[in-house]
Amino acid sequence: MTAPRPILILTALESELQATDAPDGVELLYCGVGKVNAALHATRAILERQPRLVINFGTAGKIDPLHDGLLEVAAVIQRDMAAMPLAPRGVTPLMNPEQQPPRLESGHPGVLCGTGDSFVTAADDWLVAQGVDLVDMELFAIARVCHHFGLPWRAFKFVTDGADDDAADDWQARVHLGAELFWRHLPHVLKQYA
Repeated sequence: MTAPRPILILTALESELQATDAPDGVELLYCGVGKVNAALHATRAILERQPRLVINFGTAGKIDPLHDGLLEVAAVIQRDMAAMPLAPRGVTPLMNPEQQPPRLESGHPGVLCGTGDSFVTAADDWLVAQGVDLVDMELFAIARVCHHFGLPWRAFKFVTDGADDDAADDWQARVHLGAELFWRHLPHVLKQYA
């Protein structure tokens, strides 16, 4: 009898989530910070482990001040793809939009996340105009790799900061606080994939 394909959780840092708390059938891998690290580790993990689902857990800064706690992500865009005038901000230029969609959907209700290789510490009118709720540094890359391989993905982000002048200090103080909420919520997610 073949073992069921695992559910894979990708998170950037050990300070965000501890592997010792993962339930049976769930593998936790650390990918490091940023889109390049996330894409590299997601691709390798998918090819080696053949998961049936990829979940990204991580921390995020909030653009919408009403958000707090643990939130599920419905869709993600790339906030730092800025190749104007070849394409609008957020759109990869010279690519077929079916191969490289500018917005990737999880298929589950939630918030809109904007991913980029910068730690957001100031307001950005473009993010507000797009309706971005949260900002992170890995999700778009992970979702893009999943899209390429035809794998479902989900993402859960814990709000650590207000993406403002205090973001770095707030993130350092709160980076570890989302793990318990995520592990408590995970069994509800896993039931859908049993």
